[in-house]
Amino acid sequence: MSLTNCRYYEEKYPEIDSFVMVNVKQIAEMGAYVKLLEYDNIDGMILLSELSRRRIRSIQKLIRVGRNEVVVVLRVDKEKGYIDLSKRRVSPEDITKCDERYNKSKTVHSIMRHVAEKTSTPIEELYKAIGWPLNKKYGHSLDAFQLSITNPDIWQEVAFPNDVVKDELLSYIGKRLTPQPTKVRADIEVTCFSYDGIDAVKTALRCAEANNTSGTQVKVKLVSPPLYVLTSQTLDKNVGLQLLEQAIQAIDANIKAAGGSCVVKMAPKAVTEGDDAQLQALMEKNERENQEVSGDEDESASDERVVEGD
Repeated sequence: MSLTNCRYYEEKYPEIDSFVMVNVKQIAEMGAYVKLLEYDNIDGMILLSELSRRRIRSIQKLIRVGRNEVVVVLRVDKEKGYIDLSKRRVSPEDITKCDERYNKSKTVHSIMRHVAEKTSTPIEELYKAIGWPLNKKYGHSLDAFQLSITNPDIWQEVAFPNDVVKDELLSYIGKRLTPQPTKVRADIEVTCFSYDGIDAVKTALRCAEANNTSGTQVKVKLVSPPLYVLTSQTLDKNVGLQLLEQAIQAIDANIKAAGGSCVVKMAPKAVTEGDDAQLQALMEKNERENQEVSGDEDESASDERVVEGD
């Protein structure tokens, strides 16, 4: 029994009229020979007449060796192992649904394969004990895996082969599926040339952090006056973007009331580690330049401490 090869679902063969993901292996006169990726790569065939609703002028334009395709099951001969498939009867909606299910199943399979290799347990044994029962109860075992991160009671119903398998699976799910926070950022220029302009800018920037909670934080950093960066980290990118929009609106209203202005230089967006590295390099460069100008050190450090709220 293989440690890593297994069908994704309990049924050995797909049901008639179900949609499956296949990989094209060979094109012949009768049609295309394929492997059913979700069913341990068993063989199937897309007949020439089932490739397209239109007249076929070039089969190569319809299907290519090596490409994955969503097809519907027409006939299954379990005794002979023949599976006839159709590409022309598949709608765009069918493709979307099958893609989603296949990607979820592929994620589960990679988790199962990891646990199988780490614990020297046949992968089919893991599917029988864990994957297939969870498919029945939760619709898809990946949904159960994700839910278990916040609701570990799910595992009380699972008959693990042994504690080693359980510990490895739960540990790997935690590493693989725990949502990672998204960092969002906006760049703004805040200026006020009135008599109390410096204090007005500080007061306006504090508005960005006025509504911070333990779960939602907006931070303000000085790059080089009058440029400031607003950042936030959230599990939901849209929530983070909305937080920064609200923070900018609060700063804008406050600084305008004091006779100043707030200009958005970069609208709120999700940023990468590369973006962060560029920003850090710019801030370090500005800091070195400031240190070279006598008398600027105390004021710059004081401003940044106030702005960051340290």
